[in-house]
Amino acid sequence: MIVPQPPETEHRSGETLRVAVLGCTGSIGSQTLDVCRRHRDRVSVVALSADSSTEALVSAAREFGATHVAVSDPDHARDACLDELPDACVVGAGAEAVTELATLPEVDVVVNALVGFAGIHAGYAALLADKVLAYANKESIVCGGDLLMPLVRPGRLIPVDSEHSAIFQCLMGERGHDLRRIWLTCSGGPFYGRTRDELASVTLSDALAHPTWSMGAKITIDSATLMNKGLELIETHHLYGVDVDDICVLVHRQSKIHSMVEFADGMVKAQLGASDMRGPIQYALSFPERWEASAEAVNWWECGPLTFDEPDEGTFGCLALAREAGRRGGTLPCAMNAANEVANAAFCQGLCGFLDIERVVSRVMDETEVERVETLEQLDEVDARARARAAAVLSEVSR
Repeated sequence: MIVPQPPETEHRSGETLRVAVLGCTGSIGSQTLDVCRRHRDRVSVVALSADSSTEALVSAAREFGATHVAVSDPDHARDACLDELPDACVVGAGAEAVTELATLPEVDVVVNALVGFAGIHAGYAALLADKVLAYANKESIVCGGDLLMPLVRPGRLIPVDSEHSAIFQCLMGERGHDLRRIWLTCSGGPFYGRTRDELASVTLSDALAHPTWSMGAKITIDSATLMNKGLELIETHHLYGVDVDDICVLVHRQSKIHSMVEFADGMVKAQLGASDMRGPIQYALSFPERWEASAEAVNWWECGPLTFDEPDEGTFGCLALAREAGRRGGTLPCAMNAANEVANAAFCQGLCGFLDIERVVSRVMDETEVERVETLEQLDEVDARARARAAAVLSEVSR
């Protein structure tokens, strides 16, 4: 369980925070750079990584004067634009080079904005190197929480997801044993209120039209299936030591309440704010301080009513599948996540229908032999097997 208290570190208030941003060209990564841009007097960006968007990587490295960069896609390791990097900037290529950024001696905080299971190695390395890990890579905790959480020292793991940042903030000053349950809020996605018959014919553009958040394609599709909330449910279980069945998903269409914590005496604390990821990103960097806002504040006079509802797990079966995986634990969440990543990508490529995502995940889960999580290498193998099986199932359901 993570404890909301300042990190035990030599970094002092007023010193420049040296940051590595892994996945700097994606949605979370680019918004992290927005926060760093807003607080240049407090933050120094020393390391950056990107998958294949090398022009954006070079632009960011030149703007912030980064001394280390990594390109995870080897096919782009020799892109001509990399010649325009700052003088003396060290360039690495491949997944291992990205992981090495997380261990650099000159880095204080690692922002893990990598997408999917691929981010687990960098997160693991950052914790082993005793860095402060500001992480938005929920899949690493979902798949490897049993390995990562025992490595976490107080103040060394700060969640960036809006919901988990909200829970973290609500637990400030509270005692862990007083926690009764967590209300994990959910926008409901673009298909709230639809029937399964209606979901059968939705298109990619329909699924990408999220009502309140601007995010990358993968997480936006996960939000449409409610798998994103299922992943966050398992993540909450690992982060805060709460039983899966004591985490209640609450549909809140306005996305202004980012989650709530209920205590033994029945009292509830909620964290509210704009539907803007720069808020929780900034809090992860500034903690335990609060800096001037990088996101526009909510005008509560004009906000309108706030509404709540229960999710329909019968229609949106991915949420129910994730809850089952969280209950059973072990390597099942890893297999579930791998299958979802494959099916999500297939839907984005027009290779399957929207409801096929759930079908693929369900089949792979049914065929997974659950084991106790012991090593990263084991999780790599589970991930690879589940991906192969998901690809085979996709070929069947798409005929």
